[in-house]
Amino acid sequence: MKYKINQNENGIDISVTDAKNDKQKLLDAFRECQEGRCSCPTDEYKKLASLEVAQDEEGIQLRLKSKDGKVIDKSEIEKCLAYTSGRVKDKGQQQSR
Repeated sequence: MKYKINQNENGIDISVTDAKNDKQKLLDAFRECQEGRCSCPTDEYKKLASLEVAQDEEGIQLRLKSKDGKVIDKSEIEKCLAYTSGRVKDKGQQQSR
C-alpha cells in the first residue's frame, strides 16, 4: 500500500494506491473508523467532524474533515495508516494459514 497525504485548511486528504489484494480489507478498516469504531492507536479521531471514504480505479480516497478550531496531526495520521496497513496484512496472513 502506498499513500499520499495532503493537509489543507479543513483537514486532510489521503490517496491510497497500490493496495493490490488488500483493497477490500482496507476499505473495511477505513469504514470502521468512519463508523466510530477506529482501533488506531491515536486520539486524532476525536478531532474529526467527518470521514469520507471513496474508491475508484486508482485506489481509495479518504477525506478527513476536522472539527472547527481543531487541527489534525499529519504525523498521527501516518501512524494510523501504518497501523491499519499492518493490521490488514496480518489478517491476510492468518486467513492463508
